[in-house]
Amino acid sequence: MTATAAIFWDKVARKYAARPVGDIPAYEATLDHTRSYLKAGDRVLEIGCGTGSTAIALAPSVAELVATDVSAEMIEIGREKTWDAGLQNLSFVQAAADRGELPEGPFDAVLAFNALHLLDDLDAGLAEIHSLLAPGGLMISKTVCLGGPLSPFRPLIATMQLFNKAPHVLYLTADALRIRIEAAGFEITDTQDFNNSAKRPYFVARKR
Repeated sequence: MTATAAIFWDKVARKYAARPVGDIPAYEATLDHTRSYLKAGDRVLEIGCGTGSTAIALAPSVAELVATDVSAEMIEIGREKTWDAGLQNLSFVQAAADRGELPEGPFDAVLAFNALHLLDDLDAGLAEIHSLLAPGGLMISKTVCLGGPLSPFRPLIATMQLFNKAPHVLYLTADALRIRIEAAGFEITDTQDFNNSAKRPYFVARKR
């Protein structure tokens, strides 16, 4: 992710933090299913953590969780919330997920929720995640997929981007994302759809 992305997310961080979860049942189902893959002794990395809500919810299930985001303001909010929650095993690091900045591994799992479609270089990001995972480690992701030849979102998002109202977005389809994850050296072992929409696929991918 570029400095432009960091600037965008810094500007919207406080408003983003105040926004309620849109689909609470889908969010809770995502958390519960993810917990089923995490073990008490795991060291876990989250990319694109935003203001840390998911990291805070999952940290009690593991030994250590390191949450990262390109936005310094998002990271600061996450630290504030973690202090309030009293968690000792959760830390926050400002880092882009596709520029060689992520904390040193190995990790037992890498989480990427609503993050992969925001990377400037998806393949570089997937390669970096793969390199940080322990043998047999898991990448658990849920990704907004707005791709397809007739996607109605492109003109709207392009217009918003002109006025700095939307970030860089990759227009992926679920099938295209699956292919690129597998090409990065992963085997997808679980696929879920918690939002009843093919536009938010959840993948569990094991490092080969």
